[in-house]
Amino acid sequence: MKKKKSVREQSVNDAGFALSKENYRLIAIGFAIIVLGFILMIGGGSDDPEVFNPEIFSFRRITVAPLIILSGLIFEIYAILKKPKNTNE
Repeated sequence: MKKKKSVREQSVNDAGFALSKENYRLIAIGFAIIVLGFILMIGGGSDDPEVFNPEIFSFRRITVAPLIILSGLIFEIYAILKKPKNTNE
């Protein structure tokens, strides 16, 4: 027969870090996704300021990279809000 924990015992057990190890791992993955998006945006410049380089308007820089950054930010929100699994029960 399990004994119910009092409110005081439960609050003492719940005191700790707000995020679990899994949350931090997911946050690191989200950060890596965002960095990948910024890496995909790099380039397309010109060495000579008088010469226009149309490569700056490539599909990768205008569409793919911002979508990857946005998905990384959404993943970060998920990683922060994800409830840690309670292993004590």
